[in-house]
Amino acid sequence: MGPGDAGDPAVDDVEVIRVGGDARLAGTVHVVGAKNSALKLMAAALLAPGRTVITNVPRITDIAIMGEVLRRLGCLVRFEADDPVDPMVGHGGQARSRSVVIDVPEQPGADADYDLVRRLRASICVLGPLLARRGYVRVAHPGGDAIGSRGLDMHIAGLARMGADVSGEHGFVIAAAPDGLRGAEIMLDFPSVGATENLVMAAVLARGVTVIDNAAREPEIVDLCTMLNRMGARISGCGSSTLRIAGVPALHPVRHATVGDRIVAGTWAFGAAMTRGDVTVTGIDPACLEVALDKLVSAGALVETRGDAFRVRADDRPTAVDVVTLPYPGFATDLLPMAIGLAAVSDGASLITENIFDGRFMFANEMTRLGADIKTDGHHAVVRGRDRLSGAPVRATDIRAGAGLIIAGLCADGVTEVSHVHHVDRGYPDFVADLRALGVKVERGTAPEAPELTI
Repeated sequence: MGPGDAGDPAVDDVEVIRVGGDARLAGTVHVVGAKNSALKLMAAALLAPGRTVITNVPRITDIAIMGEVLRRLGCLVRFEADDPVDPMVGHGGQARSRSVVIDVPEQPGADADYDLVRRLRASICVLGPLLARRGYVRVAHPGGDAIGSRGLDMHIAGLARMGADVSGEHGFVIAAAPDGLRGAEIMLDFPSVGATENLVMAAVLARGVTVIDNAAREPEIVDLCTMLNRMGARISGCGSSTLRIAGVPALHPVRHATVGDRIVAGTWAFGAAMTRGDVTVTGIDPACLEVALDKLVSAGALVETRGDAFRVRADDRPTAVDVVTLPYPGFATDLLPMAIGLAAVSDGASLITENIFDGRFMFANEMTRLGADIKTDGHHAVVRGRDRLSGAPVRATDIRAGAGLIIAGLCADGVTEVSHVHHVDRGYPDFVADLRALGVKVERGTAPEAPELTI
């Protein structure tokens, strides 16, 4: 019987994660490669014909989608398990990180399909390398998380300054530079991560020197520039707001390890403080989280750092702290849901200000279903802390909101059920197994989605 036949309305099952409240995170968790870096490293492989190998790649759905994007561009892509040794193996026995082997042809395709690009905004990062290699590219306008407007104006303006003719047609961005790209001086209106990445990847094969001012400084940008330099690029100023790229005729493939995921690490750090827990996070440079960890110290947590690990311990209810999201090295917008979760259970009132994405507060209504006292006004939110939240069914609206709601559920009475957790799968490998290893009562299953009503 089909959806249009007589009988009960057809509904789809959705994935849910249920967590028990009154939980305390305690133990050690290992962080693997950063999603926001690995996706761009995979795109950078397009710049050099031959076999590039990227290791420490997280086993998440976004990586699988990017792999398919590259396959449709003519690359041979396969995934191999990294060495299955602790702590890189998930608690279910499956390696949570892996290597991706990308064989790039001499002439990769130049047309990125809409059906894949709409599922992964990061796939727009093939625009720069394909334009540099082929002199022409047609990429669908991207989709991704619903967290507000993220236009391509700076990508397009920068490529135009490098000599590209960029236009839009039927939902696609079309860029052409039949005579090749040329070096240019580019000033970004805002230190956009995506624009910086696309322009750097375009500039490495351009004629002459490109200077990008007000460039993004995130660790993932540094990771990308490091890999490109190992491929033969000539990029200086990595980690600063001014990047200088001297174009070269060609690049060569390399083997490169992805930098650790600071956002996943930050999620566990905030979870430890919120649940009055004791968590050690390995596989990450604590310097990448300096501002976030300082906020936890201000909230009353004890933070210890060493090498590629840090420990967060909290014995008492956190104290309210204000948070303002800013481009790196400021407080990361991707950690805003965790900051609101911390504020929701803190002693006092917190002012949370979001300066990056205009839709980041979309999940606030879901947090209020857990009993959080949140009042939003534009890009500000005032959160008055409560000693305990209250378990309820809520819905993940994006990757970080989903993780934030699950962590908040640990501070609630009763059971919290978070639906649409496919979002969480896009950024967190083995999330449920990690929760269990840290002492949480958690289960994953399916639940029927309510049918749409016809009026």
